[in-house]
Amino acid sequence: MSVQRKHTNPFTFLILVLPYGICGGFVTVTLPYLLVQNGFSVASVAIISSLGLSSNVLRFLWGPMTDLTLNLHKWYILGAIFSSITLSLFCFIPLTLNFKAIIMTLVFVSLVASTFVVSPVGGFMAKTVKKERMGMASGCSQAANLGGTGLTGGAGLWLSTHYSVQTAILVLAFAILCCSFALYLVPQVKAVSNEKILERTKLIGTAIKELIHSPLALFSSLLVFTPIGVGAAQSIWSSVAKDWQAGPDTVALVTGTISGFISAFGGLTGGFISDKFGRWIAYFGSGAALAAITFLMGISHYVASTYTIGVLAYAFMCGVNYAAYSTIVLHVIGHGLASTKYALLSSIGNIPLVCMVAIDGWIHDYYSVKMMLFGETLIGFFFILVFLLIMKHYKIHKISV
Repeated sequence: MSVQRKHTNPFTFLILVLPYGICGGFVTVTLPYLLVQNGFSVASVAIISSLGLSSNVLRFLWGPMTDLTLNLHKWYILGAIFSSITLSLFCFIPLTLNFKAIIMTLVFVSLVASTFVVSPVGGFMAKTVKKERMGMASGCSQAANLGGTGLTGGAGLWLSTHYSVQTAILVLAFAILCCSFALYLVPQVKAVSNEKILERTKLIGTAIKELIHSPLALFSSLLVFTPIGVGAAQSIWSSVAKDWQAGPDTVALVTGTISGFISAFGGLTGGFISDKFGRWIAYFGSGAALAAITFLMGISHYVASTYTIGVLAYAFMCGVNYAAYSTIVLHVIGHGLASTKYALLSSIGNIPLVCMVAIDGWIHDYYSVKMMLFGETLIGFFFILVFLLIMKHYKIHKISV
């Protein structure tokens, strides 16, 4: 399903990753606001969101299939169809406390479906993008991820409050299917070998051993296991908007549409910084900026204008950090079984996000929104300091893959 090409333009990933952003936007922007309005607590909504995000932790279980069977194009199409169908199922579920268990299950299944889209995209980036443009490809993918989450989440919230939840869901589900046409711009990437499936499976062990024996890969794996720059508050903002007296239209605009554009720009900026000045500068710098933003929000007046400025600044730096994170992962995995290794490291990287979303929700309900913000600040600065000291001591930045 593609024309004959040797390389993929990084900007193609703005479209290819969008289905993942759409599903994430509905679960972390549209749905939380609607659930809180229907009697759910912030902590329970945070748990639902973190449960959905936990699907990314399990991505490594099915990631190898994209390398060992069919080809990446076919896996992407299957993922897009699966994502569209599971999102559409929300049309039939009342968003009330009586259906909490069903909502939690469907949230998880919907985001599992979206990972079948993003897994082959990791292979596309590793195998079809020029090395000197890896940073920009990472930036574009995260622009679509975070930007898509904000834009489509905000659009879903606006459609839900001005028309109906069903209208919002069907529009988003159709948009997911349309993204498949971007595959025409990507070279074909087939399964890793023509061996029998058992022989192909053995290659997974070889690929994992390569990561284990690489000092840079080990350091990167430990690094992405930390909460540096995970942006957990992105999944909380719409639920806690009342603490700043922000209305529904403000929430839809700030956490959705504008935040989407800002985080997408942040992703592109992060890709540029990673290519131009280095991925470590982009990663640790943006992580520190996120910690500073939550601190400043915590000591500022709790009014709608503070909410707007803080959420948008947070969105921008999340985009920068996610792009730098992806660049680090792409640099480490190489070309062999790229989808598998990308899925493995990405799975590790989503564990702290899941934990921090739940922790943020718990701190908010049992203490206050101010303590939630200060908690993110302290945790962020602590891990940045620890890993910068480790990097300096072992001279990690000078080690090759």
